[in-house]
Amino acid sequence: MSFPFVQPYFGLGNSLQTAQASGGAGGGSGIGGWVELARTTLGSAQTSITVSSLDNKRYYMVLCPITAHSAGGTDSNWRFNSDSGSNYSWRQSSDGNPDTTGTDKDQIFDNGSGGSRLQYSVSYIANLAGKEKLMMTDNVVNWVSGAGGDINRKNIVGKWDNTSDAINSITNHFLDGGGIANDELIVLGWDPTDDHTTNFWEELASVDLSGGAASSLDSGTILAKKYLWVQMLMEQTADSNYPLRFNSDSGSNYGYRYRTDGGTEFTHASQTGMNLRSTTANLPVFVNMFIINRTAQDKLIIAHDVKGFTAGHSYSPLRTEQVGKWANTSAQITSIQLHTGSGNLATNTIMKVWGAD
Repeated sequence: MSFPFVQPYFGLGNSLQTAQASGGAGGGSGIGGWVELARTTLGSAQTSITVSSLDNKRYYMVLCPITAHSAGGTDSNWRFNSDSGSNYSWRQSSDGNPDTTGTDKDQIFDNGSGGSRLQYSVSYIANLAGKEKLMMTDNVVNWVSGAGGDINRKNIVGKWDNTSDAINSITNHFLDGGGIANDELIVLGWDPTDDHTTNFWEELASVDLSGGAASSLDSGTILAKKYLWVQMLMEQTADSNYPLRFNSDSGSNYGYRYRTDGGTEFTHASQTGMNLRSTTANLPVFVNMFIINRTAQDKLIIAHDVKGFTAGHSYSPLRTEQVGKWANTSAQITSIQLHTGSGNLATNTIMKVWGAD
């Protein structure tokens, strides 16, 4: 069943009631969620991938897993409406290093890859015809496969300075002669007037610990979907990290990198779980996470979280930016386990999982 939502916890209380649309397209009082507008899946290696004839929606969500097929480095970039003029600018940070910027460019730079490496990006675009189009992207690249191999993360923002047209096509391409293999580009749309029920994201699991505190929370078996979106509200009784595992795999098959509050970048390879960061007992942590979940490739993860850290409005929360991978190339994720490193997860701990193919 597909659940309509704008933000998955819209209308969500302790009873885990997800807001649902009561009307169909063109009528009713419902709230339409992210709907698939267009998708292009390559049947052979190409130098670019494009979706076109997009409906004019106020906001886009763009999912793009691509694999460079050339042996050398290749730079992935974005263009809109086939505009190759010097009408773009961008800012990005790679692995916690200082920002680099580009102005008067003919594309928005995304990330570099090459040598059959999988990269996955999740982007949001504000698409109001009379305003410059603003884009924000999180990107993860699996530079070396396996739990001991390096991964790269980038945070990118960009703009297209067109103030007369809505975006009707989006292209991800390589400028330096490289190419991308059999991959795809999916564009989802949302508009404040939407009330459809044909949502892209399907709710796969909604679990909590309302029955009592415990040392772990398990999603249970979920459908094997290529794209996963996971949100968790977590709290525990002792200062500790939160190990996250898939399919109950506790082997040394995880790697991740992260930084908190713009500080030092840390990397961890060959771990028994992907640690979600925490520092203080009895205060909440909220996590938003996207996963590319293909059977034959390492599962790549993009995560952001915010932590209460110290109670009260006189203390700022903490933020963590993180990417990770589960080095399994024979099965898809079909269950997710959240653990506590010390003490118990509190009764208000929640996990919700959405998926799509």
